[in-house]
Amino acid sequence: MPIHALRFDLASVEPEFDHPRPERLVSGNPQRTTWNHYTNASGEVFAGVWSSEVGAWRIAMGEREDELFFVTAGRCRLTADDGHSVDCGPGQSLVIPAGFSGVFEVLELLTKHYLIVDRGG
Repeated sequence: MPIHALRFDLASVEPEFDHPRPERLVSGNPQRTTWNHYTNASGEVFAGVWSSEVGAWRIAMGEREDELFFVTAGRCRLTADDGHSVDCGPGQSLVIPAGFSGVFEVLELLTKHYLIVDRGG
């Protein structure tokens, strides 16, 4: 079977909807929508588009799980458990490194393109 490059805007993907788990909620109860366009054969790499309503919840990246994302619309803030925070908006990229623990806050309706590498399987 041939292997081809994938352009997200040309691929039709069914969205998946969810909300943060109740025990992780900090504020609101935002609906999150994921269009996962790519998962590699070993299940370690995921790429797609993600959107979320305004709200905040605790996140904890796995010890071997990194995420790179590029914001196309809206604004978010990540605040580590030690209090260090970084905001990200349209045209900006951010890496959430393996082992990160803190709060992900959506300040304005957010859409981002993501790539997650989970070497832990």
